Amino acid sequence: MKSLVLWSEKLLEYDLGNHPLDPVRVELTIALARDLGLLDRPGVTVREPVAATDEELLRVHRADYLHAVRVAPDDPFFRGYGLNTPDNPVFDHMHEASALVAGASLAAARAVYSGEVTRAVNVSGGLHHAMPARASGFCVYNDPAIAIADLLAAGAQRIAYVDIDVHHGDGVQEIFADDPRVLTVSLHESPMTLFPGTGFPTEVGGPAALGTAVNVALPPGTRDRGWLRAFHAVVPSVLRAFRPQLVVLQAGADSHQLDPLANLQLSVDGQRAAAIAVRDLADELCGGKVIATGGGGYALMQVVPRTWSHLIATMTGDPLDPATLTPPSWRALARKRFPDQDPPQRMTDDADVGFEPWQPGVGQDPLDRTILATRQAIFPYYGLDPMDARD
Repeated sequence: MKSLVLWSEKLLEYDLGNHPLDPVRVELTIALARDLGLLDRPGVTVREPVAATDEELLRVHRADYLHAVRVAPDDPFFRGYGLNTPDNPVFDHMHEASALVAGASLAAARAVYSGEVTRAVNVSGGLHHAMPARASGFCVYNDPAIAIADLLAAGAQRIAYVDIDVHHGDGVQEIFADDPRVLTVSLHESPMTLFPGTGFPTEVGGPAALGTAVNVALPPGTRDRGWLRAFHAVVPSVLRAFRPQLVVLQAGADSHQLDPLANLQLSVDGQRAAAIAVRDLADELCGGKVIATGGGGYALMQVVPRTWSHLIATMTGDPLDPATLTPPSWRALARKRFPDQDPPQRMTDDADVGFEPWQPGVGQDPLDRTILATRQAIFPYYGLDPMDARD
């Protein structure tokens, strides 16, 4: 198997300043993956991306928005398009940095679709909240949507987008709401308690593509076992019915219990299990073809580098043993970046990720009601029985 990792230090220039989305999390991820030997595995290529062109960006974003992104950093009083807000402050070379992130996801998608590699990873990407003419949720250009639009232009007919970020993948869902060639699946904290306030089970796609938006809105406090039960009660059945040609995975790490911006309670081990589950479905359904991006994640040193190094391992070969020690060289860099924190010693939180499969009528807690609500909203579009655990 061949795989591709998109990386350049220039990707760290997507920097919103004194802001939760700190590029140090990407720097520490690549450093940890490198020190663990993941980038030197057989069949792995590390490639520098090039920025997306205006033509490529315009497959998703409006021309006036691209102009705004270019000019906003030079105008301290700029308002509009969601820019120059606390969530999306402007910064120098904002267009160039954002276009480079998009270019990395484009390169990943093209390498997988062409058959050059089986899997590709861009941990700097996953900016899933950006809308065609509006920045949102720390996201300027929607790189997953740009990559998907490029694949559609190249002739792809069935793309499954699976979003495991703690926040609803609203931008990607909205952009492809009426396109039956794109299935968007999002597992996220309930919109009743978390930004962006969308992602209810009743959001099932536009009139021309009913059933192609799948939303699992998890109660605050959901842990590994509950998250994995919900995933396996919904996602495999829908993906098998949809029969994707490839999978785009947005692997936000902000579902972790230490994340300061959300309220799910997953462990690094649970997040590792989620990435493996998506990879296994791709192996079953579409020859293993996965384009993986990062996303959210604001426990910058304690969580994100380990979770995304597990993601890189899963996409480039065998998953890492959770008991693997973090290398001393990486710990030294982590201490340098965060002098007041002790770096994690191992690649695990010592969590048990076993779970009980969902069964109809067994358990009436909020999580099981969430699972049933999604199945009832979506399964009939695919000829599946929401009440049959075999579907």
